[in-house]
Amino acid sequence: MRIPAHSVCTAIRDDIVAGVYERGGRLTEELLARRYGVSRVPVREALRTLEAEGFVVTRRHAGACVAEPTEQEAADLLEMRMLLEPLGASRAAQRRTEAHLKVLRGLVRLGQERARRGNSEDLRSLGSWFHETLAQASGSPALTSMLTQLRHKIAWMYAVEAPANPVESWAEHGAIVDAVARGDGERARAITALHTERAGTAHRLRFPGGANGTDRVRTSQPPVNMSGLRH
Repeated sequence: MRIPAHSVCTAIRDDIVAGVYERGGRLTEELLARRYGVSRVPVREALRTLEAEGFVVTRRHAGACVAEPTEQEAADLLEMRMLLEPLGASRAAQRRTEAHLKVLRGLVRLGQERARRGNSEDLRSLGSWFHETLAQASGSPALTSMLTQLRHKIAWMYAVEAPANPVESWAEHGAIVDAVARGDGERARAITALHTERAGTAHRLRFPGGANGTDRVRTSQPPVNMSGLRH
């Protein structure tokens, strides 16, 4: 079975975000094909996509390498998210479906329950799911795609501290959903802007000081079974 290039792309991107491949390290087609158990063709296609997304760069005499974004580029990502997340919430207030609302309300209930219990690991994944669903509710595939890419890049470049007051944070999530449910785009935009701004203060650069060009690919990683990836 031929593994789709987008599945290989997802696997490589996830490993870059997780730090399996270090900044500036080479990404050889042979190594990647062996790790994911695929031919070099989908790897080549995946690297082209990741280069377009900004995760990979092509260097003369070195080939594909993990990108080394600057601190300014990382800061720009947070600023872009602060502009686009509120836009997505405003659009969601006009275009959401009942299915979107059901998922969003369920996530808020779970988030508020976990916040009271202090389970920070669950809260992180629930928060990601919430914002992904909110973006999808905007009814704009282009905006959803941009926000998804931003989240991937921000997760790669920043470590995120747990909210000082998770109960308050999830109350903001609930207020966003209430505004979206009422079709109040301006309120949804305003609350999301405040929420995104507060969340931004919890981000800390994983690689302060800029790129040094000395990182290399970790070649001791075990192969990845790609046989179950069909989408």
